[in-house]
Amino acid sequence: QVQLVESGGGLVQAGDSLRLSCAASGRTYSTYNIGWFRQAPGKEREFVAAIGQSDSNRYYADSVAARFTISRDNAQNTVYLQINSLKPEDTAVYYCAAYYGPFRVEVDPKGYHYWGQGTQVSVSS
Repeated sequence: QVQLVESGGGLVQAGDSLRLSCAASGRTYSTYNIGWFRQAPGKEREFVAAIGQSDSNRYYADSVAARFTISRDNAQNTVYLQINSLKPEDTAVYYCAAYYGPFRVEVDPKGYHYWGQGTQVSVSS
């Protein structure tokens, strides 16, 4: 198993940047693929970005590809989500999640086996 803890959220203004972190412990972290999702009040959980076991495999939702960057540091057991030019519509709880096995483009939350508790991002206009 792997345990995930998100951090880095907060209240920011439109146009600001944030870097979210997803720290992991447990089973060999580098063997897991990691995804970021977000969920706004009253909406379904939405895929944002994913990264494979190495940096060479990355995938983004079209709506965020120009502003979000996912990366990982296996030595630190951490995956990052850099968010630039934040907009009010980015307001949501951001979750990281993990699944084990070959990398695939997985945008369905049901495809992930482990989840963190989430970190709140609030963007004021």
